[in-house]
Amino acid sequence: MSSISPTARMANAIRALAIDAVQQANSGHPGMPMGMAEIALALWQRHLKHNPNNPNWPDRDRFVLSNGHGSMLLYALLHLTGYEGLPIEELKRFRQLHSKTPGHPEVGITPGVETTTGPLGQGLANAVGMALAEALLAQEFNRDELKIVDHYTYAFVGDGCLMEGISHEACSLAGTLKLAKLIVLYDDNGISIDGDVKHWFADNTAQRFEAYGWHVIRQVDGHDVEAVDAAIVAAKKADKPTLICCRTVIGKGAPTKAGGHDVHGSPLGAAEVAATRIALDWPFAPFVIPDEVYAAWSMRETGARAEADWRARFDAYRAKYPQQAAEFMRRMKGELPAHWSETTRAFIAGAHAKAETIATRKASQQTIDGLAAILPELLGGSADLTGSNLTNWKTAKPVRATEAGLQFGNYINYGVREFGMSAVLNGIALHGGYRPFGGTFLTFSDYSRNALRVAALMKARSIFVFTHDSIGLGEDGPTHQPVEHLASLRLIPQLDVWRAADTVETAVAWVQAVARQGPSCLVFSRQNLLFIQRSETQIEHIAKGGYVLRDWNEEVVAHKLIVLATGSEVELALAAIEPLARVGIAARVVSMPSTTVFDRQEADWREYVLPKGVMRLALEAGVSDYWRKYVGLEGGVIGIDTFGESAPAATLFEHFGFTVENIVEQARALFI
Repeated sequence: MSSISPTARMANAIRALAIDAVQQANSGHPGMPMGMAEIALALWQRHLKHNPNNPNWPDRDRFVLSNGHGSMLLYALLHLTGYEGLPIEELKRFRQLHSKTPGHPEVGITPGVETTTGPLGQGLANAVGMALAEALLAQEFNRDELKIVDHYTYAFVGDGCLMEGISHEACSLAGTLKLAKLIVLYDDNGISIDGDVKHWFADNTAQRFEAYGWHVIRQVDGHDVEAVDAAIVAAKKADKPTLICCRTVIGKGAPTKAGGHDVHGSPLGAAEVAATRIALDWPFAPFVIPDEVYAAWSMRETGARAEADWRARFDAYRAKYPQQAAEFMRRMKGELPAHWSETTRAFIAGAHAKAETIATRKASQQTIDGLAAILPELLGGSADLTGSNLTNWKTAKPVRATEAGLQFGNYINYGVREFGMSAVLNGIALHGGYRPFGGTFLTFSDYSRNALRVAALMKARSIFVFTHDSIGLGEDGPTHQPVEHLASLRLIPQLDVWRAADTVETAVAWVQAVARQGPSCLVFSRQNLLFIQRSETQIEHIAKGGYVLRDWNEEVVAHKLIVLATGSEVELALAAIEPLARVGIAARVVSMPSTTVFDRQEADWREYVLPKGVMRLALEAGVSDYWRKYVGLEGGVIGIDTFGESAPAATLFEHFGFTVENIVEQARALFI
């Protein structure tokens, strides 16, 4: 007969699964799951509203494991509570190829995982986005007598998450917006990979979060289930986000390694595993969980009841508010509005009919204004550059915190927080109900980059708007002039990058980004760009990412040349057609607003646009190497392989060789 309590045995089931999986994989992080077992038990058994039978029902609580290296904690919880998609065989395959238990949690791979975490701090920022989405949806859809959006967002974080600067960006915003249904449990174990964090992380974390406007609960014993439970109860009563500081021992239960950094990211080893089993009074073989422990952990019946209660409430809501109910479900499913194709096609045709010569950032604003009229889920914002990014629109309403709570709006002022904004966008997108976008300058995509990368990994439906796309911004100089950024973003798998040449390509880029099941970067100019006349067929071809804008003049027979260009350089390519013809070069101009989309087209299309055996010259105000994939070593590239300069835009384009004269000179050199 075991001397330990049933509650302790439930917590030890987490520890056992963690040490067994890490030991079998011979890699992983057992320390955090062992140290947070009681915290997880308190939350997942007594508070978290979820249904293992249906991991995706709309009003479930969201749980984010921001300290994602401790992924076995989450996998153990999902398995123990009854998620059928995660049987014990998958835990035995921890960190193995094509398993549902990868080294860090990945959304879309494991049922019940809400977001991909691992890069520390980003999960916390995602949680802020999820809590923000919940608060806004509640304001938009709930009625006094019927609340169909009423759930919490919980996040586990560690010291590493709070060391990362993104935690400041996101948590400062969360406090300002008073996101009261965000509850963060901090695993304060004082240990990171290098050892005792007091030598490099001596912040007063509680005071820091209080300064953000958070409710802080200090000095909770993270190994006391009742204490953690009481803290969560108190957090739910707060009118602001809550940080619960839980003191824990990393690797608790391991006789010789608990409390030290050696248990953070390495298997315990066979001898320590055996000793830990004795210390925990866990006499079972690896991956064996007693039936009574499974029964105690199972949330299948409780979860089914919670969802059934919500569905009954939603049925009453639908009977009383049928239009709002249908709209809510459409948006939570991520479906586009009715008549989307016809409406957007007419909008694009209208942009062509206007024939405006304006900056593509202005064309973007006009497109947003048109989309907002048919897309109520559009949720915009900017990192303190609204007037420069032009990301607002006529009916935009700012999101504001008031004494009465969050005031509904559809535009978020993120402040100077590019990284935080991007990760919050990802959280909003993952939560569902909104199609979020946020803007900054293209050069500051560097600040955002890892959130963009994770968005691509997750296929999150986030839209990142980047303006001031080249040396065309002029006098601000090289710190603000992106050179390598377009090429760098295009190298991220599953991320679409659009650089529009005029109003029509801008409209198409926006429509494609909104409809896409994944993230997109929309890149726009500061300066005016010439409107380009097209046929209806050419307008349709823009969506292919690359298309023939002007074809060869067959009367010019000496040489044929394909000139590829994007953005502001397209009008330069068009201007060079006649001068090239005068020196015997027939030029086909190919606009490539999205190389990433073009590369996905059928081989026949790519061969039609860029036939083999024809010399090619690429133009883009950025690094030249990227374009070698299209022009080859024998072709030419007019690009910028240095940093920019501070001067008026026209002066800079001439200085860097973006002139018709230089195009003709470089083209002629290709045929010598």
